[in-house]
Order: sequence, then C-alpha cells, then structure tokens
Amino acid sequence: MSGYVGILVSDPWLQNQFTQVELRSLKTHFMSMTRESGKLTVGDLASTMLRLKVVGENLSEQERADFIADLYPNLNDEVDFEFFLKVYLKLHAHASARTGSPAKNSSAFLKAATTTLLHTISEPEKASYVAHINNYLAQDGFLNKCLPIDPSSNDLFEIVKDGVLLCKLINVAVPGTIDERAINTKRVLNPWERNENHTLCLNSAKAIGCTVVNIGTQDFIEGRRHLVLGLISQIIKIQLLADLNLKKTPQLMELVDDSKDVEELMSLPPEKILLRWMNFQLKKSPYKKIVTNFSNDVKDAEAYAHLLNVLAPEHSNPSTLAFKVPLQRAKLVLEHADRMGCKRYLTAKDIVDGSPNLNLAFVAHIFQHRNGLSTQTKQISFLETLPDDAQVSREERVFRFWINSLGNSTYIDNVFEDLRNGWILLETLDKVSPGIVNWKVANKPPIKLPFKKVENCNQVIKIGKQLKFSLVNIAGNDIVQGNKKLILAYLWQLMRCNILQLLKNLRFHSHGKEITDVDILRWANTKVSNSGGQSHMDSFKDKSLSDGTFFLELLSAVQPRSVNWSLVTKGVTGLFFDKVLVFNPPPPPPPFFTLFDL
Repeated sequence: MSGYVGILVSDPWLQNQFTQVELRSLKTHFMSMTRESGKLTVGDLASTMLRLKVVGENLSEQERADFIADLYPNLNDEVDFEFFLKVYLKLHAHASARTGSPAKNSSAFLKAATTTLLHTISEPEKASYVAHINNYLAQDGFLNKCLPIDPSSNDLFEIVKDGVLLCKLINVAVPGTIDERAINTKRVLNPWERNENHTLCLNSAKAIGCTVVNIGTQDFIEGRRHLVLGLISQIIKIQLLADLNLKKTPQLMELVDDSKDVEELMSLPPEKILLRWMNFQLKKSPYKKIVTNFSNDVKDAEAYAHLLNVLAPEHSNPSTLAFKVPLQRAKLVLEHADRMGCKRYLTAKDIVDGSPNLNLAFVAHIFQHRNGLSTQTKQISFLETLPDDAQVSREERVFRFWINSLGNSTYIDNVFEDLRNGWILLETLDKVSPGIVNWKVANKPPIKLPFKKVENCNQVIKIGKQLKFSLVNIAGNDIVQGNKKLILAYLWQLMRCNILQLLKNLRFHSHGKEITDVDILRWANTKVSNSGGQSHMDSFKDKSLSDGTFFLELLSAVQPRSVNWSLVTKGVTGLFFDKVLVFNPPPPPPPFFTLFDL
C-alpha cells in the first residue's frame, strides 16, 4: 500500500490553485531556498524567486522587490510555505497583467485568478464521456446505484473520488487489466483504502498506455476536473482504438499493397491507422480530398457524408450533400449514423466546431460497427505480419514496457520505429543517469531532416560508451535505420545499467558495501523465514520458484495485506496469480518477466 497522501496546506482556496505536481515542485524550491540561508524572509523572495521561470523571466529583480515591498512592508518577517505560495500567485498575476497573457514559456504552474482558464474543461467532451460511462458500466453491480450520471452536472468528479469507477473503466478499455478483487468496493472507504484504489488506477492506466506523469492520488481526492477528465479521455480513446491493429482486425491488410507496407502499417499508432482507413474508404466515393486530422478536415461534415454513403448506402439520404450549411449537413450525418445503429456521443455542433477528441471517437465507433473491409484477407503469410522472430517480439515487448514505465514525454507503441529519431532514447538515458545528456545539441521532434535524427542517435551511442556499454560495430545510423538486433542489444545494456544503478543506490543502506546476488538472496530468504514462511530459494534459477509460493510469502512478508491466502492453491500449473488477491499490485500487464520465465 502506498503511503503517499500529497502536500496539504491549511487554506482550501490556496490548495485549489495548484495540482500536487506543482505543489511538490514549489515545495522543493522553497526547501532549497530555506536551506541555503537558514531561514527565508520576505526581503529574500525577490532574488530567490529568480529560479522560478514563470516570474523570473517576466519581472526583473527590482520589479519583484518593489511589488513585494508594496504588499508586505515588513521585509524581515520569516516566510513559511503557505506565505511563499501566496506571494508566488500574486507575482504571477502581476506578470500576466503586464504582458496581457500567461507568462511566456510557462508550465502549467499558474493558478492565479487571471489564468484559471488554462484549466477549463470542455463541457461537450464531459457530456460525451459521461454518456460513454453510462452506457458501458450500466450493468455493473457496484456502480448501478450512482449510474446513470447526469451529463449536465459535476457528479462525475465526485463519483471518481473513491477510484472504483476509474478502475472499472480501465477494465472496460482493456479487459483483465485489473483483478477486480483488488479494488476496495465498500460503500465507505477509509483514506488508506481510497489511496490504494487511486494507486491501482494510476499504475494500471500507465500500463495500458495513458500518460499519468502529472497526476497524483491527491488530485482524484480533490476532484481536479481537468486532470480527471484528461485521464478518462485517454482510457476511452484506448478502448475505442483497441481493434485498430492487424492482430484484432486482419482485414486491415486490405489497406496495403506489399509486405513493406505491412511493416509500415504495423508501426503506425492507432489514430493514424484510423485516418488511413477513412481515406481508403473515401477513395470509393466522389470525395477527392485527403483527411489528415479529425478537426478542420471534417468540420464541414462532407467527408462524413461520403464515408457513411460508402459504408451504409441503404441508409443514405440524397439531400445530405445538397445542404450548403455545415450544421445542417452534420445533423443529417448523425441521423445516418443512428440508422446504422452506430453509437455516437457527439452533436452536430461538436462536428462543426472541429472537436478532435469527439470526432476521433465518432470515426472509431463507425469503424467498430461497420469497417467496410473484405472478409477475404489478402494471401500474405502470417509471418510477414509479425517481427522476424518470436524472441525479438518478446524482447521488444519487455523493453517497450520498461521505457514507458519511466514516464517519458511520449508513449511508444513500437520500439523499432518510435526510437529511430533518438529523442526517446535520450530521455531514457537522462532518467537512468540524470545530467548525462547534452540537451543543447539534441534535436527535439518533430524531426524532418534525417541527419538531425543521426545527430541524436550519435549522442546516444556516445553516452552508451561513457556508460561502458559494449557497442562494437554499432553506429547512430543503425538506430535511425531501425536495425532490430542492434537496437535490442543497446536496450538490454541500458536496462541492465538502470537495474545496477538501483542496486548501487542500495549501498547507502549497506554501509557502502556493493550489493550482490548473494545479498539479495539472503535478504529474501531471511524476510520469508522471519515472517514464518516455509519456502526457500537457492538461486534465481531455482525450479521450485515456478509454483509462485516463495514470491507469495515474500510479498506477504513485505506487506501482509497484499495476499489473500484463502485464494492460494498449491500452484501446480505455476499460474499462481490467478488465485492471488493483490491489493496494490505493480502495473499490469506483467512488467519485465512473465510467469513462464520463473
């Protein structure tokens, strides 16, 4: 169970001006300033706040000093954290008032009254997501007392505070992600149980591909609407795009001409495949434009009218394309979709406004209901639709999960394609060894020029050599070209370096002694023995580990509440997790090993 409860301040209004991520960062700055001088006074703030780029870049030190002196004449008064936050907000509001806009280069660190518009939410999107939740979770036994949710109210943000709805929604998006026995579903949860649900939700959301870097458990408790809605949006998007791959929908082979195109198609993210499918169908109609996005290119509803005429001509209305007013055409398009039996949660105004999230969801619903692809797939060998080797596919999956777990700026879908510009590799290196990357010479995506990608990958190789990787005959261009064997070789050494760094950090607890396999084995066996367990492992290759009993006893020794022993079997098949109730498991799917590796 996680012990994280967030940073709290006594003033509720002040608390609501910041997310937990922002509070943690500002708290770090405040503590650093305090340590340097022993104490922080009002007079010190003008100079020390130079480090905060929001106010430091838009106000000179003298301007900050004059502004603070006008508000707080007693410059020798000592400053506590809440006072520091109030001054920060007022300085930011002052900077914004001078520039007439949010401070330049600002992060979302800005919650003064003049900038709360940064965190407004889209009411149409909220209504659409609520309708989706009402539809897919209507039969849930636990949630049926609070469903359906009124789309016009803010009830959604109250219901998600216990974490149950979000966990259930994740399981709708990717079935089996969370063992629902691990969700605390009492009507009244204590703070620890609620925190367990939130942690389980965040870990699981991250595992299925959501970006959760700026979201903490306290944000759910406080019902921060923009963060909650952002996470729900990502979960629903993953659900709607789940079938857009060759494994789930092999008929997508119809979109390509040869095996080289198959490999390209497999490397595309789902939304790009959806666009390609839409344009493929539009070629069968008189519509001659290419749709490149789900916003401006579809807001006149003309592309939708042609698409639905191709997919369901029996429900077409000849007058749809005759209308010159986009709003009228959009209404007829939605009536056409209704006659097809296609679920849709957007309005004609949402189409005309060019809402990218809602339009993407609409097209994804159309694809799920009627994709118009032939049931007779092309005679292309199944092996051509897969990586060259089963082991390569397995290793790629392991490294992909590991890289995504680090919280980089971009979620990767394919190691061999998404790492070719070098940027994600540089971010990963910086996470493994902070400060080792020279960002001044790095090229940030989007990168159109090939030599810029090579520059990034050359730095990746250079840093690898600094970290003592074995990189014989590996050059930056090999990564750019997507050489699978060499990319896997590099990633294996990078991941190993990360684990070794973790072990070195443990030296602090072992009086500087290097941690070895023997030390880890001794610790695990001692932990199990002291808790009354009967299992023992002789090495990491011990075959007795395959029934899972030792790991269960170790988990129970570390956190007694983590295992429900009434569900544990003898582990004859080795698939012990099917019978285990883990209240706060690591992010599913399984991280860097599978049960069969045991």
